[in-house]
Amino acid sequence: MLLSLVIFLPVVVAALLLTAPRLNGRVAIGAWVAVSAVDLALIGWMWWRYAADSEPGPAGVVDGIGYEVDLRWIPTVDAGYHIGVDGLSLPLLALTGVLFLACALWSLREPDRPRTYAALFLFLQTASLGTFAALDLILFFVFFDLTIVGMYFVIAGWGHGNAQRSALKFFLYTFIGSLALLIGFIGLFLGSEERTFDMVTLAQNPPLADSPVAGGLVLLAIFIGLAVKTPLFPFHTWLPDAHTDAPAAGSAILAGVLLKLGTYGFVRIAMPILPDAWSRWAMVIVVVGVVSVLWGAFVALAQADVKRMIAYTSVNHMGYVLLGLGAAGLVASADEGARSVATVGAVYQMVSHGLLTGALFLLTGVLWSRGRSYAFDKWGGLARPAPVFAALLGVAAFGSLGLPGFSAFVAEFQILAGALQAAPVATVFAVTGILVTAGLLLLALQRLLTGPTRVPEAKAVMADAEPVPAGSGETAVLDRPLTTGAMRDVSTRELLVVGSLLVLSVLLGLFPRPLLDLIEPAAVAVVQLVAR
Repeated sequence: MLLSLVIFLPVVVAALLLTAPRLNGRVAIGAWVAVSAVDLALIGWMWWRYAADSEPGPAGVVDGIGYEVDLRWIPTVDAGYHIGVDGLSLPLLALTGVLFLACALWSLREPDRPRTYAALFLFLQTASLGTFAALDLILFFVFFDLTIVGMYFVIAGWGHGNAQRSALKFFLYTFIGSLALLIGFIGLFLGSEERTFDMVTLAQNPPLADSPVAGGLVLLAIFIGLAVKTPLFPFHTWLPDAHTDAPAAGSAILAGVLLKLGTYGFVRIAMPILPDAWSRWAMVIVVVGVVSVLWGAFVALAQADVKRMIAYTSVNHMGYVLLGLGAAGLVASADEGARSVATVGAVYQMVSHGLLTGALFLLTGVLWSRGRSYAFDKWGGLARPAPVFAALLGVAAFGSLGLPGFSAFVAEFQILAGALQAAPVATVFAVTGILVTAGLLLLALQRLLTGPTRVPEAKAVMADAEPVPAGSGETAVLDRPLTTGAMRDVSTRELLVVGSLLVLSVLLGLFPRPLLDLIEPAAVAVVQLVAR
């Protein structure tokens, strides 16, 4: 029951926080930190004890499942509380634990309703962990939908700008996507001989194998539901608004964890349960991935807002994941080794993107807390008054563009190397996306860190000048470093949080073997399933 404890411990503490209205806000945030730390320690224990060298069974997960729990829940449709971990889910459970702990530490001084704020994030943590651990389609859907509810209230309650509008847009888009996902799950149930929602059983005996049209339609429904969540072009339009108006911790969780629910659904559900349909439509999937790569990069390049720019790079990076998973379905065009490398790279990219983009979004929170603006033209020359911030931003940006030595390089190299044999033209176009991403991130660093020092409104104060009137909309331009209090550098707490995420990315870039050894057996099993 260790896995159940990991999943439900956060929501139990969230309920306790909500039933203690007189609880001090700082104590509530401290409880969130403590619970997240305990949860991460338990996940680490699970990882250490997990038999990573176990041979996957014919379903790709049967013999490789660890910490499995399978209880009857809705017997009339054979839906159960079936959870477990393997090389696909355990890295994402660990990523979830890391990011929620980072956001808890980041929010230690949250002044606005901290008790409710902590409870919502704890609820969101349970929903995310449950989705990654679910081995039943209905259970997956329940946890999947709960993440939408939790993030809606985070954006609407603690966001800024047009937060309520952005939260509503996020909810409607992703909820409609989840309805498409539910229709697809019902199609799998009706098309299976066993009439079950159990993922393992469905992967052992894929439904709709003899009905290519029905299989294609079911895959389309599932694909739309997961593509909205990921998000992929053209289902991504909710993402920039939601990210721009969400609080920093909310954006970090949205990009670092919730987007992975979509890509994880592809590799956990669509590929092993609908192998014929996935192979038949693999080239279309590859094209959608490449279009997402290029669209995300070029649109990000055109942004005048640093947070919207980072949001669009998530469309770009998730496009690489889909490219790798689509290449795994091109059975006739590539050998098993190449397709396995692409799949391993796709899963590695999920982890890498969570760490690096989570760090980038937290760093945008530094800008908001100091100047209440993300606009490039409001900031400049920050390397002088905030050298530590500049260093963190530079490292995160270089990591995100795939510089060797970071986790993103390991991930993207494997995706491109594995996909090249299967889809050479598409892969060449995807490489172009890397060049554009490098250009836009370097341009962002140049705008924010170099030139005359600029900070929004009254945040900038010359040593011998009058402050800019608050609310004037003007920007102070300085020719020398700011005085104390004008643009504070990152605090020790902020340095610890962001620095830890970046250190993890570097460790995964320099020493990828432990994570690769965990992912590879499960990824190879999925590739074999697709080739049946």
